[in-house]
Amino acid sequence: MRFATWVFLVAGAYGLVTLAPLYFLEGAIGRVSPAITHPEYFYGYLSAAMVFQVMFLVISRDPARFRPFMVVAMLEKFTWLAALWTLAAQGRVIGSTLAIGSVDFVWGVLFVVAYIRTKPAAA
Repeated sequence: MRFATWVFLVAGAYGLVTLAPLYFLEGAIGRVSPAITHPEYFYGYLSAAMVFQVMFLVISRDPARFRPFMVVAMLEKFTWLAALWTLAAQGRVIGSTLAIGSVDFVWGVLFVVAYIRTKPAAA
């Protein structure tokens, strides 16, 4: 249980620290990669990603109780990776985005391990 607590606590904190600055970097991002032509998608994705980081922090408070949400957490990581790697294969993302985004593979694997190691809460 301690493993899951630490995995989700660190994942949530890491995600908040790395994603929050993006709210202020729309212009800079548009200068080094394709311009953001639909800011509502950019900010919508960013806001949804931030909500997931909060969910990770909630899971860390009581992993056994929130064990079913670990599956949702895994989906968040692995669907993002599928999209990222598909875009990379098409040459539609820059290398730094691919490198930074691929860190989520490690988090996804850690989430799977945490799920396996966490016993379900007693009814």
